[in-house]
Amino acid sequence: MILTKMNFKLLINLILIVSFTLISCSTDTVETEEDISQEIVLSQAEKNMLIQMREEEKLARDVYLYLYDKYEVQIFANISNSEQTHMSKVLTLLLQYDIPDPALSNQGEFSNSSLQDLYNQLIQAGETSLIDALKVGATIEDLDIHDLEEFSELTQNQDILEVFANLTCGSRNHMRGFYSQIINEGGDYSPQYISPEEFDYIINSQHEQCNN
Repeated sequence: MILTKMNFKLLINLILIVSFTLISCSTDTVETEEDISQEIVLSQAEKNMLIQMREEEKLARDVYLYLYDKYEVQIFANISNSEQTHMSKVLTLLLQYDIPDPALSNQGEFSNSSLQDLYNQLIQAGETSLIDALKVGATIEDLDIHDLEEFSELTQNQDILEVFANLTCGSRNHMRGFYSQIINEGGDYSPQYISPEEFDYIINSQHEQCNN
């Protein structure tokens, strides 16, 4: 087949048009994906819940470190390490969404004045005896589960929901651990934040494998 000069020009133009169309489609796809990612903007309520949980997990860690230093009971050391992991998970979200980290570097110091007051109260309550210290642990996990579940009802952001589900799972395990040791020490604990039904379910169910 012999191409005339006119047919050759038409063929070249056709190739150029097809190439330009493919490049344009590829560019449009990239821009669309970028636009989608940029649309994920947190509400102020979502930002506040992340800030709250970052310091609430720090409160748990700092209280357990303090109680381990006082009683040298291993459960406080083990769970303080877990709380550090929880803090890091929330920090990842803060960084992802460009939210300033509220957590202060010094142990036992908090930006949130309400959490500062709570920390002081918990430390004082845990000073009395080992049973009281274990009850402080149960109280912290009780509060964490309550707040995480409540916050999870207020967002549809999958990044937040996945992290909060993982933290809630960990707190249920911590509650089981503290409650078991309270019973072994001859004490008891009644929930202050979650419902009695949820508490009974937690302490009567098996240790969970959380998605760490």
